[in-house]
Amino acid sequence: MTEQPIVIAPGTSLRWVRRFVEAGSEQEASGLLAEMSREYGLRGYLLTALPATTSTELLPHVLATNWPVEMLSSYDEAGLVLGSPVIRHLRGSTNPFTFDAVSTNSSRLDGKTEIATGLFRQYGLSRGAYFPAHNPLGQRGALAFAGDRPALAHMEMAELNAIANLVFTKVLECRADADAQVPLSGREIECLSWVSAGKTSIEISGILGLSEYTVNHYLNRATRKLDAVNRVQAVAKAIRAGLLT
Repeated sequence: MTEQPIVIAPGTSLRWVRRFVEAGSEQEASGLLAEMSREYGLRGYLLTALPATTSTELLPHVLATNWPVEMLSSYDEAGLVLGSPVIRHLRGSTNPFTFDAVSTNSSRLDGKTEIATGLFRQYGLSRGAYFPAHNPLGQRGALAFAGDRPALAHMEMAELNAIANLVFTKVLECRADADAQVPLSGREIECLSWVSAGKTSIEISGILGLSEYTVNHYLNRATRKLDAVNRVQAVAKAIRAGLLT
């Protein structure tokens, strides 16, 4: 990983800043990030909140991405978060930095270098950059872009860095507004609450006196309403929205 100095970039960054300022929804911001990725010759983007030091998964913290969900699921199934040199770097620095799947993962201390390197190579995300971000509430995260093109130049790094805090703040604000308006039913909240307590669908069915099919129906519907990729993320979003205590 190589840290990059922050340079004020003219023209291109201002055009993108204006577009992100004018974005009216999370979906619009996500579309702009995808468009920006293509313009810079990159395969995709990842916007994430910074996982806690005890976190064992990345996916529940992802705010927006067009990286393949199966890749992120494989990343979590392999337990790659705890030993991630990228996450470790993000916790200790606010400067943007480039990464290379081979050289970056060579510093892993958990013996999973080949697994991590192979995963990023498999999906064509072997090189890119991370841009630490924060919002006025002190929440921290990062915006990443990746692909298989040569390393980003200093001016490109500066241009992408110029929108990191803006996008992070915009998406969190949109999420907060949307979560506050999500109409979950009492049963959906009840089922999610038991999931947050570590119960399986069959265990919840016994507790609530419902069939396993019905429990899964409530959980799947709640997950869709919360625009979550899985139940873990649905629980996290419901907690942020104050729907679960």
